[in-house]
Amino acid sequence: MTQNLANFALDGGDPREGEKNPAMFALDHGHEGHHRKGEFNIESAQVHNDPSVLFEEYLHYASITRAEEREYEGNMIQRKAPWSLGGIIKNRFSKGHVHEVNAVVGDGTITTTHNNFSTVTDLEWRQASRAVRTASWGSIFFLITTDILGPSGAPWAFANNGYGPGCALYTVFGLMASISGWYVWGVYMHMDSDRYPLRDFGQAFFRVFGSEVRHLINVLQSLQMFMLVAVLILSLGGSVSQVSIGKDGINGNGVCFIVCLLIIAILGMVLGQIRTLQRFGWLANLSVWTTVITSFMAIGVSATSSPNYAVMLGSFGGPGTPFGDTNFPDGTVGSAIPTRTFANTPPDGFASGGTGFLGSFQGINTIIYAYGGAMLFFNLLAEMRNPWDFWKGMICADIFIYFVYMFFGLFQYSYQGQYTYNTAIQSINPYNYQTAGNILSIVGGLIAAALYGNIGIKVIYNNVFMELFGFPSLTTKRGKLIWVLMVPVYWSLAFIVAGAVPELGDFSSLVGAFCIGNFTYTFPALLKLGFEIKKGAMLPGEGFDEATKKYIRQDGGLKRWIRGYTKGLLLNGFNTIYLLGSLVVCGLGCYSAIEALIVAFSGGSVATSFSCTSPYAA
Repeated sequence: MTQNLANFALDGGDPREGEKNPAMFALDHGHEGHHRKGEFNIESAQVHNDPSVLFEEYLHYASITRAEEREYEGNMIQRKAPWSLGGIIKNRFSKGHVHEVNAVVGDGTITTTHNNFSTVTDLEWRQASRAVRTASWGSIFFLITTDILGPSGAPWAFANNGYGPGCALYTVFGLMASISGWYVWGVYMHMDSDRYPLRDFGQAFFRVFGSEVRHLINVLQSLQMFMLVAVLILSLGGSVSQVSIGKDGINGNGVCFIVCLLIIAILGMVLGQIRTLQRFGWLANLSVWTTVITSFMAIGVSATSSPNYAVMLGSFGGPGTPFGDTNFPDGTVGSAIPTRTFANTPPDGFASGGTGFLGSFQGINTIIYAYGGAMLFFNLLAEMRNPWDFWKGMICADIFIYFVYMFFGLFQYSYQGQYTYNTAIQSINPYNYQTAGNILSIVGGLIAAALYGNIGIKVIYNNVFMELFGFPSLTTKRGKLIWVLMVPVYWSLAFIVAGAVPELGDFSSLVGAFCIGNFTYTFPALLKLGFEIKKGAMLPGEGFDEATKKYIRQDGGLKRWIRGYTKGLLLNGFNTIYLLGSLVVCGLGCYSAIEALIVAFSGGSVATSFSCTSPYAA
């Protein structure tokens, strides 16, 4: 599963979300920091979503910032040491570089509190913006890899699509995910500036489409984080259940399945009380290593032992189901037929995700889930010392991730065939290795879930409670007390969702199709389309007035949108097709996942809502 931990790296966490600087904490969430009445705060002014600022003004200030970055990096290149792999690795664990200031203000100090924006110098805007920009493209490679890489579901994707279609789908969706990342980078480079820093997806959509769309994006981001927590509760609860069942099922059903989920939820409530992301820094690195170790363990053991027939029978082999009737003729583990693999789409009964179209799309949903991560690209770009280099880290990471998915997926599917489970480590059979992998998964997964919950709660709190209801900042005493109460409520709701829909593969497919797929494909295409239309609508006679600091337009309304669309007809046409295609894939993916859930609740799986029966028991 995707480990979205990337925005917590560099110096042990996100330096913008510390307790010592409430204004900088506000930067990530589109809010003004709390400062004394009558004072003007630079950090707050930089991130305030002001509807009076025109799209073209963002472009103007961005062009200035990009030119300064080019000059600055040119000077840095002349002074820095030669490139080396060791240098990149060392840089990954360093505290980063600090921007030099090429001018002085008064006695050499920089003040960030003024009566109004007119007294703020260009240097002060630049210093406030670049104070947190330390990451190099080598760091971005590691961050994107950490964010996206999660090969655990790759073998199941091949099991539902076969060798040929699986390779083709991983290639196509990987390529389109790279295009989406390229779009995000392009929009950022044209709209981020020292005067108006761009921090996240919500801000980007605000600058192109307005506040209503920003609110929608924030709601969907909150939903995605919440659903990811629910998926992890279900997955980790399954690990607890497998451990409790014992070797060769000696303990029968083991611990009641819903209790296993409750155990994970309670642990999450405790771990979720960590409020600042800096304290998650070393834990995030630990989570990555547990993912790597369990993946290698899964493929190594799968090559030397039989698949876990019990988990496949319990999850997909119920009486009357095509998969169960085909692969377990007598309805028992002992009646399992030999392993089979397929070059093309598996015949009916050999894909655990379903028959025909349904099974294939379950695999596609898993692939979409695997490439999720574009949602955090704006956050990563906001950390970069030189955003011009982002494409280097992104391309290297995408290529590396692609080959890892292909290797792990093809390897384990070749040995386990149709009996490949949707979580690789739970697909192996020897109890000792399975238990070791499950424990590592629990440790790493709990960290990931706590981080998802941390972001999810902050997005909800800042965009709903603070913005709409005037709640205090999380850095205040009242805000901290509210956090203590919100965490158990959040995890309790996630536990209820996980307990109500206890079929892991189908539930994660639904999350992949509806949430992750949109942020990876649909929203970047929509953002790029809107950006190119508004950029193309600019007329030669229009321009930025240096006296008023405003952009002068000659017209507005629908004709401006039409002119912008037709000016870049080829690219806009492609992005329209890309957008519509992404929506179709999203809709079909949701349909297939929901149909699979209906089959599971109709007897295809032994697990039912809030049930004690474990789908991992024989």
